[in-house]
Amino acid sequence: MLTEKQLKRYADVLLWGLQTAKSRRIYRNDIVLVRFDLAAVRLAEILFAKLLEVGAHPLMRLNPTAAMERDFFSLANSKQLIYIPPGETDLFKRLNGSISIFAPESMTHLVKIDPQKIAKSVLSKKKLRDVLDKREAHKQFSWTLCMFPTAQLAKHARISQKAYCAQVARACFLNSASPVIEWQNIFKQAQSIKRWLNRLPVTALQVTSKNMDLRISLGEKRRWVGISGRNIPSFEIFVSPDWRGTQGSFYADQPSYRKGNYVRGVRFKFEDGRLVKIAAKRGQSFVRQQLAMDKGAARIGEFSLTDKRFSRINRFMANTLYDENFGGPHGNCHIALGSSYSNTYSGKPVALTKPIKRKLGFNESALHWDFVNTEKKQVSAILKSGKEIVIYEHGKFAHT
Repeated sequence: MLTEKQLKRYADVLLWGLQTAKSRRIYRNDIVLVRFDLAAVRLAEILFAKLLEVGAHPLMRLNPTAAMERDFFSLANSKQLIYIPPGETDLFKRLNGSISIFAPESMTHLVKIDPQKIAKSVLSKKKLRDVLDKREAHKQFSWTLCMFPTAQLAKHARISQKAYCAQVARACFLNSASPVIEWQNIFKQAQSIKRWLNRLPVTALQVTSKNMDLRISLGEKRRWVGISGRNIPSFEIFVSPDWRGTQGSFYADQPSYRKGNYVRGVRFKFEDGRLVKIAAKRGQSFVRQQLAMDKGAARIGEFSLTDKRFSRINRFMANTLYDENFGGPHGNCHIALGSSYSNTYSGKPVALTKPIKRKLGFNESALHWDFVNTEKKQVSAILKSGKEIVIYEHGKFAHT
């Protein structure tokens, strides 16, 4: 398990992430919601104390256990599935920050649950997320999240819990005397790459690997973002493209666990932005039903690249937060189907209204599901002049 010293460093990094994502410090009387799983209670306790020390109001919430989740989706009627407690919307309208700590005690406890029931519950929460998105656009709210190592995560990653904890500590710099300084250095290095990408007059991206031939339309008024504190750890640089221009094939060689279901070997084919073919070696039915959740669930919401020089993750971790930041020998790229990220809009965030989103091709959905490819690949940018340049190869951005 992580030591007490490592847990305190973890809490420090999470506070850095929350403040960096918001581009300001946590102010006195800020309301910060901390959601955590039972196995992560000690990290939550340390975080609670640190938030009090900076003058914030920590609001602590224990997530449902695996048994509670399974019973909820097994027993809840249609009204219970979409129930939102009194005062919840008002609370979200006042939140200044959110920190989520995931520590799963089970990875497949919902495998026998009807995916449509899960989708119905997820859809009902979208109105709350819309509230937070609006507050974030006005710089009144920020969020970050992390994963706490558990026996189940280690089991599904097929390594010992000790080895799993070591991977987490390595990825988050928890063995460093000053992990926040390490993250600040990564943040500065990434800024240079993002500036380079954002200066390029890109119209489209071409992704080519053994199993992929994908073209993505970048769209107007886009910017590359990432390594911003919103995920701990995070080594990815990403953009939300114009979903309408997606063409070709994508292959996810990394497995995925979602809502208690295991998915592997997913293949997609796009035509004019729409998903026309879905296949998976395992979990195909679940994938199909999740991508039918709403109108935008089967459209691209994000395209991401991870530079292996940044990432300290070199193996499958059975957790999307880590797997989407995999470095390894070839880095990785991933796409997310579903919702886009408003912070990839190059204009003022408050100006990105729903009509503008539709006009620019920013996808909207209650879903956001990442699919990761770790193959050797090349990513080229097609510029407005028609010239094509390589921006990512051998697991690294071409920028030096």
